Amino acid sequence: MLKAYKYRIYPTSQQRVLLAKCFGCARWFYNYGLELTSRTYQETGKGLSRNDIIKLLPGLKKKHEWLKQPPSQVLQQAALDLSRAFLNFFEGRAKYPRFKSKHTRGSIRFPQGCKLIKDCLTLPKIKEVYCRLSRLPVGTLKSVTVSMSVSGEYYASCLYEDGKEKPEARSDGKAVGIDVGLTHFAITSDGSKHGNPKYYRLYERKLADAQKQLSKKQKGSSNRNKARVVVAKVHQKISRCREDFLHKLSRKLVDENQVIVVENLAVKGMVKNHKLAKSISDAGWGMFCTMLKYKAEWDGKTYLEIDRFFPSSKTCHVCLNQVGNLPLSVREWTCSKCQTKHDRDINAAVNIRDEGLRVFAGGHLASASGVRVRPSMGTAFVRR
Repeated sequence: MLKAYKYRIYPTSQQRVLLAKCFGCARWFYNYGLELTSRTYQETGKGLSRNDIIKLLPGLKKKHEWLKQPPSQVLQQAALDLSRAFLNFFEGRAKYPRFKSKHTRGSIRFPQGCKLIKDCLTLPKIKEVYCRLSRLPVGTLKSVTVSMSVSGEYYASCLYEDGKEKPEARSDGKAVGIDVGLTHFAITSDGSKHGNPKYYRLYERKLADAQKQLSKKQKGSSNRNKARVVVAKVHQKISRCREDFLHKLSRKLVDENQVIVVENLAVKGMVKNHKLAKSISDAGWGMFCTMLKYKAEWDGKTYLEIDRFFPSSKTCHVCLNQVGNLPLSVREWTCSKCQTKHDRDINAAVNIRDEGLRVFAGGHLASASGVRVRPSMGTAFVRR
């Protein structure tokens, strides 16, 4: 299996200058290839392959001497990134590639010639860089991606091949359904509720003060750049806190369960609700589901997603009776058929688990937790 280990590196002043040149050359070649490919397609109806773009490098290096400063493999990887961006566009996974800006984070990738020994990372032309190891990697080093954050910090993502096959997913064990929310971040089918830390709300005042100071600085001045770094560090603090929380919670849920079932939420559509957009974006539901998925795959466990239109909150998990209307303000309700009193979120989590087990059983009428798990629906599902 391939696993990436991300470490912070501390280049010297000379190495920072060389890295800045590498970032700039890779960005320029990527934008050059994107512009040339788009123009060629408009004129001839055909695009350019990765090899077509790479073959332009010798001529460009004669024309632009500064392209010889970074390692040649860095520019070749930029062409590979452009090819992958077009592939993602044509397969519907992303929008049309856009030009890279020098004002955003920069990154370059070294596919070979790298070594990581103890706390020393060796890169082509850049030589040895101090690397702060948090954990020892396992396997063979395949590539290294060096990036610089907006706040000016440098990181190296080291991709390792551990020589192990991905374990086959098993379903014999405890199954759990997870319903995500805003009051509580995650509610499980066994009745556990995990609070929502709301890190953006926690640092919102500090971020507003930093942005206010940034707005007062003259554009292009050194003081404005210093204020920009302060704002970037507050955003970075929020992001790190959120990722730390999501990593710990996803690891806990994967360790304790064999089958994990969640809803396939349309977060992009949900954030169009301007009253909840900031809270939904702050929660990080998409990142949480991604962490659950790859950690379950690493451990040989089963990760399932059910249809987003399944009425998990409106259906009684005891008798499968479905209520007609259930506003978001109603957090508890009583089933009119079996008189069972439900907590809205726990009931939804139980239904998510049962529906996931039914789908996993093959799409037929299956049993989970000793009861039938699919309500008889005469009409199309209604969004929760």
